[in-house]
Amino acid sequence: MSESGAPIPAEVTEAVRGVLEHAGITTDADLVARILTTGVGLGMDRTSRLDLKITSAALTEMRAAFRLFAPFEDVPKATIFGSARTRPDDELYLATMRVARALAERGWMVVTGAGPGIMQAAAEGAGVDHSIGVSIRLPFEDKPNALLARSANNVAMKYFFTRKLMLVKESTGFVCLPGGFGTLDEMFELLTLQQTGKAEPTPIVLLDEPGGTFWAGLRRFVDEQLVTSGVISPHDFDRVLITDSVEAAADELTGFWRNYDSLRWVGGRLVLRLRAEPTPEEVDSLNEQFGSLVREGRIEAGTALPQELADADRPDLPRLILTPDQFQVGSLHRLIRAINEFDSAPSTPGAVSS
Repeated sequence: MSESGAPIPAEVTEAVRGVLEHAGITTDADLVARILTTGVGLGMDRTSRLDLKITSAALTEMRAAFRLFAPFEDVPKATIFGSARTRPDDELYLATMRVARALAERGWMVVTGAGPGIMQAAAEGAGVDHSIGVSIRLPFEDKPNALLARSANNVAMKYFFTRKLMLVKESTGFVCLPGGFGTLDEMFELLTLQQTGKAEPTPIVLLDEPGGTFWAGLRRFVDEQLVTSGVISPHDFDRVLITDSVEAAADELTGFWRNYDSLRWVGGRLVLRLRAEPTPEEVDSLNEQFGSLVREGRIEAGTALPQELADADRPDLPRLILTPDQFQVGSLHRLIRAINEFDSAPSTPGAVSS
């Protein structure tokens, strides 16, 4: 049966299985079958041609993007957002080049929207081999910047929503430079995903030129308007680092993964995987600082849960396990930062897990 609408006839479902067998698809065949039967369902629903074109183009674009990113699955990536109008002689352009270069030197790749301005600066700083571009086809900006145009590490999108998906999905750190509506839209979407728990915690840096006040103005607006009016919580903006230091920006992204590795929800329990075994004293300290985040019980050190073992999901890493208050998932950043300060943590940041 389709997710909604008329049921998919049994003979159609059987025919879809035959198509998959003929194509030799065995891995995740159930999910591929769902995609195909959903397409059939769209036809049965007499979906308009425009809506079918949107669906078809979105799937085609996502397939191309998934194929582009696949070879770099195990490489940590940072997406850099910023204005397409920033000129090469601007201090922001130079700062972007420096932070992209610093990340590339630490083994990271840089993901951008592949346009001019800040996007080109990031690609120049990281170099072609450490850059991935996800461009958008616009009437006035229909080609990737000159650097990425010569690279195979670029994919073009028709729709902003598929482009934004790929700019966010694959990265484990983000740097935002001052920009216009598009940049602010991207930044606020990042914050929304983090605040609501729809995305796993990642470091977000708002980088300005030396002495710049662009992001400081946003900070004042957040404190004086959003927090004061009660539409966000006082700690919602703590997950963001505002700085004009390239070194601090690079350290924030790589340092976030110093001890923290990844997380997984198992029922109502949250499992935080670490690089180093916490001491009993460190666990007690977390409970003193973050006990209010826990709905029941306390934060406990542990090992992989049965569901994780069944999936071979990083079973060898030490863990912290808690049952958090779901309404406070936005505070996970503060807990992770405390974990990264453990004396037992590695002295240098580790590679980001895949």
